[in-house]
Amino acid sequence: MKSTLEILQAAKAAKASLSLLTTEKKNAALAAMASALIEATDDILAANAQDVEASREKLGEVMVDRLTLTPARIEGMAQGMCALIDLPDPVGRVIDSHVRADGLRIEKIGVPMGVVAIIYESRPNVTSDAAALSLKSGNVCVLRGGKEAYRSAHAIVTAMKTGLRSVGLDENLIQLIEDTTRESATALMEAVGYVDLLIPRGGAGLIRTCVERAKVPVIQTGTGICHVYVDASADADMALTVLENAKTSRPSVCNACEVCLVHKDIAAGFLPLLDERLATMRAESGKPTVTFRCDEASLSLIPHGTAAGEDDFDTEFLDYILAVRVVRSVDEAIAHIAAHSTGHSEAILSRDEGAIARFVGAVDSAAVYVNASTRFTDGGEFGLGCEMGISTQKLHARGPMGLCELTTYKYVIRGEGHVR
Repeated sequence: MKSTLEILQAAKAAKASLSLLTTEKKNAALAAMASALIEATDDILAANAQDVEASREKLGEVMVDRLTLTPARIEGMAQGMCALIDLPDPVGRVIDSHVRADGLRIEKIGVPMGVVAIIYESRPNVTSDAAALSLKSGNVCVLRGGKEAYRSAHAIVTAMKTGLRSVGLDENLIQLIEDTTRESATALMEAVGYVDLLIPRGGAGLIRTCVERAKVPVIQTGTGICHVYVDASADADMALTVLENAKTSRPSVCNACEVCLVHKDIAAGFLPLLDERLATMRAESGKPTVTFRCDEASLSLIPHGTAAGEDDFDTEFLDYILAVRVVRSVDEAIAHIAAHSTGHSEAILSRDEGAIARFVGAVDSAAVYVNASTRFTDGGEFGLGCEMGISTQKLHARGPMGLCELTTYKYVIRGEGHVR
């Protein structure tokens, strides 16, 4: 087994060659990696089956689904990689330029970060997304997955390395940390001189640990306590459809709705309908049902509700659980979001343009929706091909992180013997 230091040394040695690759060569590599991924489907599924079996007793049903790969999901991973081929190369783009009065030209040019390390947990698709985005943006990728998904990640990386070799590129451009203990995660956080950017993708504990302990630059991502506010003027049928999608289409992901805020003027009529739609009707059709954690005002209106605990409005459930609160106004909804949101994604369902404008202007999150599900906060849905994660901070990158967010810039100054 290679040590984490050996892997980091190989990554650092490889980054110079990658930063000079042409767009055409990078695109050829992406196509080859995607093709190799499809060709290795059986091997990847076999490895994933071992991961799922080993984790079934430790993880709940929703998290097992998050870990599980299918032929369709592998096809989706390959499509995400291919989608990057059609996107502009962020390396070498002129972000800004101007010419001084004396003829000196100053250009601001996009350049790679260098070595990008990603610490993530039990989502195998992150492996291919991160590697593809890193390659197109000119970065060497160092992947450190969770032990629950290690076999899957290893099989995916093996396939992608095959793709790299087929077009004559160094397989060290993609690295997988072999040590899945906490020591390897700590090593990445402290890898000054080797790691240029660290991106954690996972639960609140992982992200908090990286932010607090990292000695290398880190981008805070992912934790999603996402809110949907149903305004007094909302169309009830539309609101029910949006909420069902936002909560149940894939509850284990960070853009799923965790909190529903409902205006007091419609609560008595709307909340029983919400209970019927997300609990009763789903049970009748054999689908997983939603349970509700309710504040005092909503508890009597939701038959399948229980009283909310002290932390329920500050919890990313990642499950079929929805916290519900009745609010007196759009301003109270905004205040609740300001106090409890993680800055990921929030939505207002309303026909009142004044309320919409107030919500959009005041809510300070990476993505703010009007009459749409929070589930769209995703690199693929935003036209970025795929994503490295959802940044919930404000410096450098915010929201879905695509190619441009994995680059920085430098100034190139062109003169003809200019002196100061």
